[in-house]
Order: sequence, then C-alpha cells, then structure tokens
Amino acid sequence: MKIKNGATVSIHYTLTVDGKVVETTTGKDPYTYVHGKKQLVPGLEKQLVGLKVGSKKKIKVQPKDGYGEINTRAVEIVPIKSFKEADKLQVGQVIQGNRKGRKINATIKYIDSYSVILDFNHPLAGRTLLYEVEVVDIKPVQ
Repeated sequence: MKIKNGATVSIHYTLTVDGKVVETTTGKDPYTYVHGKKQLVPGLEKQLVGLKVGSKKKIKVQPKDGYGEINTRAVEIVPIKSFKEADKLQVGQVIQGNRKGRKINATIKYIDSYSVILDFNHPLAGRTLLYEVEVVDIKPVQ
C-alpha cells in the first residue's frame, strides 16, 4: 500500500534546520497523521505521496512550502507599559497573547526602556527544512 489522501500514516522523522536537529521522533512513538488533512507542512506532505511502509527519504522543504516566508507585518512594536511584569521579559522569550480574539505566540526580539519588539512569525518561518523520514505504517482510507 502507498501513501495517498485519506490514509492514516505513521512516520519516524528527524527535522534539521541549519545543521541542527530541531525535532525528532527517534526513541519515541512515530508521528501518526491522516494524509491530505493538512497535519504536516505542505512541502513534506506532498513529497510523501506514493511512499510505502519501509520507505526512507530525505526531503528538503523550502520556506514557501514549510512555515512560510518571514512576514515583516507580523513584527510589532509594543509599549513596554503594556506588560504587567515588564522587568521579567527577556530577548528570545516566547510569550502568549491575544490577537483578534485568539491566542497567539510571539518571540521577543528587542527590549528597551520604552518598547518591546514582538515577532509573531512561526519560529521556523523563512527557514529551509530538511526532513529524514521513514514510513512505519499505512492504514487504508476509512
């Protein structure tokens, strides 16, 4: 059986970005998803079509097919007085806030006496992703 839309697929994978392992299922349970339901980045899902159980593949995903390009409009300057515990903020820290009624994460890029620069882009936006994937199981379309 080959991977196709609607199939429940289990894979082991290692995601590397700029030579550093960012995420892996090695030593853990495989990641299971329904193919075609947008549970993986588009560039990875597209390149898994047709693989069989036991298949191993290295897959390079460009930013536009991964977490997207960096959107400069997703970077905002916020007055520091907007934060209750401003003295505890640190550059690189990921904080959670509300944007248009939904929870969203932002990374603190810069802090000074008056303002904080927040980046709402996904941390892997603008990055090329390298996946090493092994197909462990494929269950037919239900």
